[in-house]
Amino acid sequence: MTTRNQLRNTERHKVSFMSKLSFSPVPDTGQAKAYEVLVSAFTDDPVERWLYPELPQYLAHFPQFLATFGGAAFDTGTVWCLGDFSAVALWLPPEVGADGDAIGALLAETVSSEKHDDTFAVLEQMDAAHPTYAHWYLPWFGVNPPLQGQGLGGELMAHCLGIVNADHLPTYLETPSPRTIPFYERHGFEVTGVAQSGRCPPITFMLRDAA
Repeated sequence: MTTRNQLRNTERHKVSFMSKLSFSPVPDTGQAKAYEVLVSAFTDDPVERWLYPELPQYLAHFPQFLATFGGAAFDTGTVWCLGDFSAVALWLPPEVGADGDAIGALLAETVSSEKHDDTFAVLEQMDAAHPTYAHWYLPWFGVNPPLQGQGLGGELMAHCLGIVNADHLPTYLETPSPRTIPFYERHGFEVTGVAQSGRCPPITFMLRDAA
């Protein structure tokens, strides 16, 4: 039987042959570019487009949602990219959490009122499932769409985990896209639950044990 460590080692071996793109932190001056990549990466995401079904609405409000949900990562210097923003990851370290009140206020203002009950029911489920112990949290991770399918997501993830593993803490994420679950599983994450209410598509919780 292949162990999780063997899978991780295999993934690292593959990553070493993927590209020569640089891995680097994203400074505050790169916020707009980082959000631009993530907006593009999530254009077809089932949950985000349920929240903002019209493209002009999505383009107007989703960047605000990204910043509200994960923008604190810029304050802690834990936003990383591969190459010239080929792929971007926003991580929140153990002492930093997302601002639930600000997220709720933004969604109340920008999402259609007929979706509020389901939206806030899902947020409550997410909050209840979120670990209360020390952990790294990955709110946003995306690859520039024209470059998807080339292994850049795996390469970026391997670089990031090489940093967060130094704390010997679990890592946690929620993914709104079922197609990304196998990707995260290859990097050691396991499904721990699902949030769903009404017509809102499901959001899957995933946890990776401490390295």
